Amino acid sequence: MTRLTVVQEIMSANDRLAAQNQALLDTHKVLGLNIMAAPGSGKTSTILRTIAAVSPTLRLGVVEGDTAPVTIDADKIIAAGIPAIQVNTGGACHLDAVMLANVLPQLKLDALDLLIVENVGNLICPAAFTLGTHLNVVIASVPEGDDKPYKYPTIYRGIDALILNKIDLLPYIEFDTAYFQQGIQILNPNVSFFPVSCKTGEGLDAWAAWLSTRVSIHRHQEGHR
Repeated sequence: MTRLTVVQEIMSANDRLAAQNQALLDTHKVLGLNIMAAPGSGKTSTILRTIAAVSPTLRLGVVEGDTAPVTIDADKIIAAGIPAIQVNTGGACHLDAVMLANVLPQLKLDALDLLIVENVGNLICPAAFTLGTHLNVVIASVPEGDDKPYKYPTIYRGIDALILNKIDLLPYIEFDTAYFQQGIQILNPNVSFFPVSCKTGEGLDAWAAWLSTRVSIHRHQEGHR
């Protein structure tokens, strides 16, 4: 019982700080996007493609979560001309609201429309910790297999959009798209679904358009508060 109480207190404290993070983003009219995925699904590649698609009209910033003190992903984002901050989780398998709160002051939020947070590569832990972002997105990929929604249901339940990456590999890998989508629909029937290929660019226009629309809606809502 004591252990359960401690866990509840930790989660409650995280949620309170997440609410503060979101309030800060709202004050600056910045939409926050939390991207979660398994390792190798193409999180950074998707972010780079997203930058190329929307940066002419949207001002972006990126927070990169990693379990090790390496800046490989952040360096790629910075090389694309976008401000990025690397967060070393110290081996933890997820980002949390405290980690995001610590780096938000380092970003020039008044100069941003969209903040993309790349969570640690994991299909379990990130689902349990809210950050204060407005949207949650999972990136799946064809090589991972079509059974992921059935094996890791929790992470798919609370998301706003699902990107299925590496669809250029569908002719070469056994992947039942209908079975995959059925698993998603059971868990989250209202999720927006985007099959894409970061290699060929297929499907990325639809994803970029959806994201741009969400940024516009958020900016309009905050402008009238």
